[in-house]
Amino acid sequence: MQSFSPDALIIGGGHNGLVCAYYLARAGMKVRILEARDVIGGAAVTEEFHPGFCNSTASYTVSLLQPKIIADMGLVERGYRVIERPKSNFLPLGDGQYLLLGGSLAATQQEIARFSESDAARLPEYYAMLETAATILRDLALEIPPNSGGGALAMLAGIKTARRFAGLSPLQQHEIIKLFTLSARELLDQWFESGPIKAAFGFDAIVGNYASPDTPGSAYVLLHHVFGEVNGKHGQWGHVIGGMGRITELMAEACREARIEICLDTPVDHVLVERGTAVGVRTARGEEIRASKIIANVGPKLLYDRLIDPADLPADFRRMMTGYQCGSGSFRMNLALRGLPDFTDLPGNGEHLKSGIIMAPSLDYMDRAYQDARRHGWSREPVVEMLIPSLVDDSLAPAGQHVASLFCQQFAPQLPDGRHWQEERGAAVASILAVVERHAPGFGELILGQMALSPFDLERKFGLIGGDIFHGRMSLDQLWAARPVIGAAGYKGPIQGLYMCGSGTHPGGGVTGAPGHNAANAILRERGFLGRWLG
Repeated sequence: MQSFSPDALIIGGGHNGLVCAYYLARAGMKVRILEARDVIGGAAVTEEFHPGFCNSTASYTVSLLQPKIIADMGLVERGYRVIERPKSNFLPLGDGQYLLLGGSLAATQQEIARFSESDAARLPEYYAMLETAATILRDLALEIPPNSGGGALAMLAGIKTARRFAGLSPLQQHEIIKLFTLSARELLDQWFESGPIKAAFGFDAIVGNYASPDTPGSAYVLLHHVFGEVNGKHGQWGHVIGGMGRITELMAEACREARIEICLDTPVDHVLVERGTAVGVRTARGEEIRASKIIANVGPKLLYDRLIDPADLPADFRRMMTGYQCGSGSFRMNLALRGLPDFTDLPGNGEHLKSGIIMAPSLDYMDRAYQDARRHGWSREPVVEMLIPSLVDDSLAPAGQHVASLFCQQFAPQLPDGRHWQEERGAAVASILAVVERHAPGFGELILGQMALSPFDLERKFGLIGGDIFHGRMSLDQLWAARPVIGAAGYKGPIQGLYMCGSGTHPGGGVTGAPGHNAANAILRERGFLGRWLG
């Protein structure tokens, strides 16, 4: 593609950057994306990690991608296809016990009734409570939050949000407030009596959350993971055929058709600021590129701590960003397997192997994992979720062999006592595989190759500060009109001409595309388009 002088430069070619670029280009702007790596997609990429074996390297499952974005970018027509999990989650519990959720409400109730008939009876009411809150999140996901000092538009956004909440019954308002403030254990204790059921639902509260299920506010993270959908079915999760990189490949195809210039191997070293206005960037090779709009698809911590001279930021803003919390406690592994694992509690090949296999049998287990990580730096008995996407996508591995995604918690962003992840990675991997081996004896003998990504590796490879998969903690002080901080919720910080479009903005982490969509809307409003190009 022939180079041009852009109207907008986007730092980072992750999915949100691609979405933002697409909407801006559709409105007539000339857009250039600068991606540090040699592949587009950020953390949503599919890569070969062992000869003949490919997998979603970091992000590994889909649900939160906005249907509007899928439609606007023509992803289905381009080849986007998602296979739903036949069951949602499989929890091996030990001693021949297990919990297998999903498929249908009746099937899940029947399964839960093996542990508690009372819990099975309450399940529809619990789901209805979550769906009420999730509906509000879905409605807010593609809206620009009210921003301190944002004028009339911010005021209207605040009024609109308040009306949504006021339209709920007092009981519904009560339940939603608890979702945003309670710990996951406190919330689940009010609904269920059985430990395995609490573990199954409580797991979502610690995914990408360096916290205990007893941490106040952890119930919201549980909610964040259930407001998505797959193929029109709310709360479903699934596997993208071709891996998560297929999403960003198709997005990049749409962008190139919109005449967006995508520059790979172009890391940005510095944002150029002149007289309080961002005017361009300087790349690691020393090239200066100028544009009227500079849009960061990197996390707020990376943007404001490493790419901008502190002297260009107001003191109050610097102070707020100093307190911005990053570090999701996550460790990712991709494994090449010669065959399928065999779980002691449910032997053989079945629908449970196509589910999210959660190796964390209780909330107490999850809490111990976190407390151990706080003391030691990483848990010696971590929380491990395994997916085997090759069971539904045979393009990922040779015939008869498989790939497994392991998403693991709790692993500190920085290790204590001066230790470094490069020294501790091997021991952490051993602790992860020991957990799997305990539930599926002989698992280690199946491994042909592996990729292990500690928090340090996630930061080095993808620019995720502290290895934070969400670009910042999903806590009440860093959500909605306070994400990333008060006064910067409208996808724009204190520097004129500089915007944010990544997961460090509303509505937060996951492969949603919503921050990219909303940032483009905010920029177009400033240009007088009033978002009509996004309608």
